[in-house]
Formats: sequence, structure tokens, C-alpha cells
Amino acid sequence: MEYNQAIDILESISAVYPRFELSEKKVKIIMPALLKMDYEGVMANVERHVTKNPFPPTIAEIAAYPVQTNENIEKWREWELAASKVSQERKRQLVINLQKLLAERARDGID
Repeated sequence: MEYNQAIDILESISAVYPRFELSEKKVKIIMPALLKMDYEGVMANVERHVTKNPFPPTIAEIAAYPVQTNENIEKWREWELAASKVSQERKRQLVINLQKLLAERARDGID
């Protein structure tokens, strides 16, 4: 989230909870954590919190982090796409070659 969005979150909490004091020290402590979070997710959590709680939220209660992509899943999808482009004839040939290799290894006593 951007700095001005983090300020918006804190000001929103302060507007609903008058006892939530926005001191310079509090902003300085909370800001690094908020900047790592997802603005829309945090704001949704603030809105949810406000409807159920008479006390201001802690940062842990409203935390929402951006979704991170899993590089392994992305790589797997790339491989699946590449595999889908391989012809059936080529796949059959690969199976035949693998069977030959395994038979040779078994014949030579190699595990």
C-alpha cells in the first residue's frame, strides 16, 4: 500500500473511534507494517471490525497482505503448456525410448 493509503486507514479508524489517538509516535510505529499490506484488504477488515467491535482494532486484527504468486506453480503451468504442444507421435517415441533404457538397465543389473 502507498503512504497516503496507510494514512487513510489510520484516519478512518480515528474517525470511528474517537479515543484512537493518532500520535506521531503511533504513526511512526504502525506505518512500516501498513505499507507492506494490501489497502483494499485492510480497509475491508477495518469495515468489518467497525461493525462488530466497540474498541479500535489492533494492526493484527486488520492485517491483509497482497497475494503472492507461487513461482513453482507458475513453472508447472509453463511445463503443462509446453507438454500440451508435444505431438502424440513424439510422446509415443519418448515412452518407447524410456522402456528400452529401463530394459537395458535391468539387463545390466543397474538400479
